[in-house]
Amino acid sequence: MSEIKIAPERKLTDRDLRRVFWRSCMLDSSWNYERQQNIGYSFGIVPVIEKVYEPGSEKQKRAYARSLDFMAITPQLSTLLMGIDTAMEEENAANDEFDDSAITAVKTSLMGPLAGIGDSLIAGTLRVIGTGIAIGFAQQGSPLGAILLLLIFNIPGLLIRWFGLKFGYQYGSTFITDAAKGGLMEKVTFAVSVVGLAAIGGMVASYVSLDLSMITVGSGDFAQPISDYFDMIMPCLPQLIVFGFMYWIMGKKFKTTWVLVGTIVVCIAACWIGSMMA
Repeated sequence: MSEIKIAPERKLTDRDLRRVFWRSCMLDSSWNYERQQNIGYSFGIVPVIEKVYEPGSEKQKRAYARSLDFMAITPQLSTLLMGIDTAMEEENAANDEFDDSAITAVKTSLMGPLAGIGDSLIAGTLRVIGTGIAIGFAQQGSPLGAILLLLIFNIPGLLIRWFGLKFGYQYGSTFITDAAKGGLMEKVTFAVSVVGLAAIGGMVASYVSLDLSMITVGSGDFAQPISDYFDMIMPCLPQLIVFGFMYWIMGKKFKTTWVLVGTIVVCIAACWIGSMMA
């Protein structure tokens, strides 16, 4: 890994970074189909543009235009990109020989990998773990379910936002570029994907209910619920089959709404048949 270069001069203060941090929380508030998060990203980076450039200068106008480029990134990791962008905008303002096209190039090249890592880490792992814990309390009627979900999801998210912004601003684009070249991002993405899938597997076993005790195999004293035989093969195998089937049909372009409606209809029909057989 090459040596990390830190800009020798800094005009921005912690107060300026705090403004970027709080504004980043509005990233998805103006989501649009054409450029997705570009308005929210521009809103977050505007304090930097106003601080480092001369008002009304050509460089400032170009910076405003750049801030409205297409943007699609995990919100919690957006500040890492904003920090890198901030360092490069500051360098561009101070150095007349700086090629400002590099700012757009860096944003475009890092946006996808960071979104992949962020989606696996935040949406695929942190949210799933928080939801799994919250469901356990909510099923018992405890308000801790909702409270814990908010805390588990948002506290790490805010910490990632703040330290990502500080890290990105301090080290600029050099560290992230070197990490991408060394394959670090792919390894992190793979690791968090494994953790996320493990968490989903635990939720399937714990919270997907499929009672097959009314279906028996054999007769008389030898009659055993079919679920016992499934458990001999693999614990919670029926739940896994149901989850796998739902995942498969959604991969066939079935809408999630129809899957939910179908699940409700099947459950109601199964309960009615069970009551009739009792």
